[in-house]
Amino acid sequence: MEVSFLRGLLLVFLTVRTSADDGQVTFVSELSSKPAQKLSKYGWYGNVRLQRFHIPEETAIARWLFSVTKGHNFNCGQHNVTIHIQWGSPPVINPVTSAFPNSTLWSPCLSLTLPVTSQSSMTFNISDPAPGDWYVAAHLPEDDGRIEQKGFPSCSYFFQPQLSVRRAVDTPVLQQGSFLTQTAAPDSPARLKLYVPEFASSLSVLVADCSSEGAESGNCSLVLRIGSASLQQGPVTVNCSGISCSAALSNPPWHTWLRVVVESSQVNRTLTFSIVSNYTVGCKPKSVGLKADDDISRLRGNSSDANSTSTGNSSVVTDAATFSNESASLVALLSASACVWSIPVLYEEVDVLSIRFTPVNGPNISVTNTHPTLLTYPLHIQATGGTLNLQLTLNSTNATLGNSSSVVACLSPWAPVTELNHSQPCRTALFGGYGVAVNASVNKSVLRLPFPQSTTWYLTLQLVCNSSNCGNTSVVSVVPEVFISACVEDCGTYGECRLLRSYSYLYAACVCKAGWSGWGCTDDSTAQSYGHQLTSTLLLTLSNLFFLPAIVVAVKRCYITEASIYLFTMFFSTFYHACDQPGVAVLCIMDYDTLQYCDFLGSICAIWVTILCMARIKDTFKYTLFMLGALLIAMSMQLDRKGLWNLLGPILCAILFMVIVWVYRGVRRRHCYPPSWQRWVFYLIPGGLCALIGVCLYIFAETEDNYYYTHSLWHILVASCVVFLLPPKEKHKESLGWSRGWSWNWNWSWSWSWRPRVCGYTLCQSDKDELYTVT
Repeated sequence: MEVSFLRGLLLVFLTVRTSADDGQVTFVSELSSKPAQKLSKYGWYGNVRLQRFHIPEETAIARWLFSVTKGHNFNCGQHNVTIHIQWGSPPVINPVTSAFPNSTLWSPCLSLTLPVTSQSSMTFNISDPAPGDWYVAAHLPEDDGRIEQKGFPSCSYFFQPQLSVRRAVDTPVLQQGSFLTQTAAPDSPARLKLYVPEFASSLSVLVADCSSEGAESGNCSLVLRIGSASLQQGPVTVNCSGISCSAALSNPPWHTWLRVVVESSQVNRTLTFSIVSNYTVGCKPKSVGLKADDDISRLRGNSSDANSTSTGNSSVVTDAATFSNESASLVALLSASACVWSIPVLYEEVDVLSIRFTPVNGPNISVTNTHPTLLTYPLHIQATGGTLNLQLTLNSTNATLGNSSSVVACLSPWAPVTELNHSQPCRTALFGGYGVAVNASVNKSVLRLPFPQSTTWYLTLQLVCNSSNCGNTSVVSVVPEVFISACVEDCGTYGECRLLRSYSYLYAACVCKAGWSGWGCTDDSTAQSYGHQLTSTLLLTLSNLFFLPAIVVAVKRCYITEASIYLFTMFFSTFYHACDQPGVAVLCIMDYDTLQYCDFLGSICAIWVTILCMARIKDTFKYTLFMLGALLIAMSMQLDRKGLWNLLGPILCAILFMVIVWVYRGVRRRHCYPPSWQRWVFYLIPGGLCALIGVCLYIFAETEDNYYYTHSLWHILVASCVVFLLPPKEKHKESLGWSRGWSWNWNWSWSWSWRPRVCGYTLCQSDKDELYTVT
């Protein structure tokens, strides 16, 4: 498999000057690649192979190369590999079209399909991509539910993405209010960039004095683009004709560089023009000064409040009189400043993918109808692998909200929406937002955003009334709770939230059980009923009772060691499957990992000792092999307990040893061993068939849907083959399994005598091998 494994970021500086018509911009090439990873069929998000790429600023063209290579030469047919691409955060996908939890919103991503036979590849190009992290996710079609044993040959596909970018290194900067003369051609557009500061409310770009060589006066056709392409959102595009044109953006993204591209629409004509940008700062919050003593006092007060209260949601406003006083002062303050009220927020990392945002002044936030209230929530890259949660609650204890009034909130990335009303959409110039509202009838609203973008999020709150004024209620109190959690509501009752890793990047997803599905395991369209869950549990546990006949036969034939191993296997297999159930019919008497280890160890040891017992070797060698095999099996179970060869290895070794012993005895005696045809017909052949059918069911037939009865049948067949395959009782053993020569005295002491004595005479004990006889 000839696949290039380029690790890290390879920088190849190819100094490529543009054509003679454009001597302003220099491009360099950057290449990056990720190692090939084995693809899996989609069952949950953990089956997705997630890769993260970084596209630098001022990238003109990004080109991905996706390669899929088949790992084996099996005739696996043709499969389609689905590739998802998204900027800013991992893609939220839904290949099985299951239902999402309530109040959960997400942005669709770009999906590509790559048909694969033996080796396939495809490319994907994007012009003027948004800078930052881009995420590529790939997976095979939906899982068919077949349980594949680890180590057994199967169809495998390996996915490797590679990225090549062309980046401008000397892009001209468009200064505020300063004209800049540029030229543009169809194959060489003019590229510029401008900086948008914080608190900018509008941005405008003006193209003037446009002229074209050889064209009529005033006929200047060009395209003006502001912003970058992010697959979900495109740049603002204006088609211009004449000598001038302009583009205006309301609520542009704050504290970021914007790309400006001007290209000619005329064939084989070069345009010359002047371009200028202007931004407007609508309002800024009141300055807090340089003294940090007040902030430290607030942090100390916040910590003491958190330690003294159990819920952490105690209101700062304790009574109506206090709230009225604060409302009056707030209205006076806002009227004097005529600006937005910005509230500082405490950023607290609680755990991995667990971040809590708390307003420094307390959980209650005052909202007016004259000015918006603004809260800021910065999200770093480490937080994009979780879920952004917003819960807005109306505090109706201090003020009563009329039926025609509501508190409108807009949660938006990159820039806030500073004007909120029923007609104003919750979106900025380049990015969409998410709106919620609370009123007297609906006093709580919830919003969940899986895999939010890595940027600063803004929550704008304002009181909106249908009439011209809100009457006596001009200020209301709400409680905005914003936090990052790993999964949506911890995946509910029928799901488990698991932390996943792609190199150094961490993200979380839900794995569902008992037939439940969906992003938060809330889709019950294919859920198992309680009766189905109980039936599955009873079948998998009670089928182990078929080991009781094997234990009775082993004790009756004086195989006490073997019987104890069968008892151990029956006990731990029963309680392991009682703890391994996906639904609510679960019983765990100890740690799950311990039960699983003991179940696997006991099952393989039971097969090991049964086959060695069939070899009919001397007790010294037999028990030595028992102990040596048990130790080796225990070691292999610790290394990889689900490996197929950990099961087949001891079985094949024991069968090989038994065959060697039987062939040796047959050659020595010149007779087939065991010599009795009844033993072969009534015991060995039925027992071997039971074992063979059980192993075939275990390896080839088990699926997630039929697991509970195919695996129960495996228990029955394995326990039944032990009854058939155990050899008869050895003649020189007593009923309790001890050899003659051991005597038990009433004074609780052992009488050590290596030869049985009767009336003072030593009896000779024959060392001749016992023949296989039918009992």
